[in-house]
Amino acid sequence: MMKKILLMLSLAAFGCSFPVQVALGTHTPIPPSTQVPLIPPASSPQGEIGTEQNPLILALAPSTRPIDETIAAGELIDIYIKNRTGYQIVSVIPSSEQRLVDAFAQGNAHIGSLSPYAYLLARENDSVTALLAGMHNGSTFYGAQIIANRENNFTSYYDEARGENTTDAASALKQLEEKKACWSDEISPSGYVVPFGLLNQIGVQIGSGAFLAGQPSVVRAVYVDDICDFGATFIDARDSPALEADYADVKDKVIVLWRIPNIIPYENISMANSLPIEMRRAIQRAFIDLMLTPEGKAAMQTVYGIDELQVVEDAAYAEFAGYVKASRLDLLNLIK
Repeated sequence: MMKKILLMLSLAAFGCSFPVQVALGTHTPIPPSTQVPLIPPASSPQGEIGTEQNPLILALAPSTRPIDETIAAGELIDIYIKNRTGYQIVSVIPSSEQRLVDAFAQGNAHIGSLSPYAYLLARENDSVTALLAGMHNGSTFYGAQIIANRENNFTSYYDEARGENTTDAASALKQLEEKKACWSDEISPSGYVVPFGLLNQIGVQIGSGAFLAGQPSVVRAVYVDDICDFGATFIDARDSPALEADYADVKDKVIVLWRIPNIIPYENISMANSLPIEMRRAIQRAFIDLMLTPEGKAAMQTVYGIDELQVVEDAAYAEFAGYVKASRLDLLNLIK
């Protein structure tokens, strides 16, 4: 049986500026893949990064009360990467995502998963690079849509049959000037931040908005047509099972005015820019191989909620970053 020890470290431990927990234990190590040889780190009396004297710090998902299952899954991940690359690794659990972003900036975290907003915040000081994108339902990005009640005399500039917009955003959405919006919540990328940023970006000044409890609620509000003039949701919230029973004609009555393409990312695996490029590539490869094992995939789901990974470059986040910036919302208020 795996022996697990949780140690609470002081602020100075491993040079960390945030309270962390380190998961240590003994395992039967996962054998390294034979397809790519191990990459042993160069020995250095000065404690080169990735050695016993100066291990890489792998941040598990932030939590104030981590459970044993998450700790055990984190151990499996760090042992696999250690065996796969030869680099020494220690796992930590930051108490919040903001503290994780701070740790990357201060050199106290080297590998971790960041939400889209946290990633943008970390990119502001150029402390991280996104090397692997989390995937859900086979996609690394998803889109949003502006919806309205058909009876409100708005013009749709989205062709449902062809699945594409028929004009640019500025031309399609100027009809929303001074109109009232229904948003899902204050931090939703598809239900508020990105659509609001788009409207700001194209110079459409809307009226006051109402925040509702979830995206199906936005569809309901637009359907009933007594709270707001238009709404924003992910694609396609009209298909939500929560709407099937009472709103059978929802896709006829609630129309799409315009769609924001798939530019909203899920979480990613980021690595500190302070790491040498060859080290980042080795770790990237190790994560890819880890996801090919049933145990590794299960561990990644447990720790990070990631089903699949795909190689990604920072440039893929540029359009999303532009909309978030145009929203003029504080990134610190958008992360957990």
